Amino acid sequence: MIDLKSVNYDRVLRRYDIQMEARETPEDIAAKMVPQDPVLKKIAEDVVFMRYKNVQDDVTAALGTFSPEEIIDKGLVKGMDVVSELYGRGIYYLPHVMVAADAMDRGVKLCESKMTGAREMKGKVVMHVAEGDPHDIGKNIAAVLLKSNGFNVIDMGRDVAVEDVVQTVESEKPQLVTGTALMTTTMSAFPKVADRLQEKGINIPFICAGGAVNRAYVESYPMGVFAEKAAQGPALANKAAEGWDWRKLRENWDKLTGGA
Repeated sequence: MIDLKSVNYDRVLRRYDIQMEARETPEDIAAKMVPQDPVLKKIAEDVVFMRYKNVQDDVTAALGTFSPEEIIDKGLVKGMDVVSELYGRGIYYLPHVMVAADAMDRGVKLCESKMTGAREMKGKVVMHVAEGDPHDIGKNIAAVLLKSNGFNVIDMGRDVAVEDVVQTVESEKPQLVTGTALMTTTMSAFPKVADRLQEKGINIPFICAGGAVNRAYVESYPMGVFAEKAAQGPALANKAAEGWDWRKLRENWDKLTGGA
């Protein structure tokens, strides 16, 4: 007979994947990802560690050495890349992402004020939460990450009617559209959006996410590409901006996202 009193439950219940990740601090992860140049590194770390009061002074100092575009792409965006990684690992949460995004926005606005022309964007994304669904936190985080990666985001908000999504995509002509659903009663709007877009001759990737959906469901209708979490959005959007269609995104999903 097993003596249950002798069982070490701490070892039985231990999650080693979480334990290993917990050993890496934000500082450890940032050290691997931020630029080596000390000036750009400082700017990236202002974003990562939410030093929004320092970022404008550090960007101003950097403008004497680097162009505004270099500071955005090699400093501010690299910092937000680290924030995205920390959020994806469950080390950072929504408040961290929002404060870091505020720091980045301050730096970007200062850089844009020094540019002779408008900042070149990678592409345009139309985002919405499914009709009948009031939950928009996930969509808001995804929007921050896409903006920080150089996308022009058309955010339609929550509880958006199918026809409104179709009309906005038709008029804005984005490279991709995204939808979020946290309720099983609302995710049925996604196939309707896909069908209506195809009726209009629009065949762009439709990235769908949220607690109510899974990969099998999203890939059951045309155009659908699954996103398990907000941090996967930039990788999928970058490829869509490069011209990948929804079929190619599906085929390479595991490689792009690291798998489910």
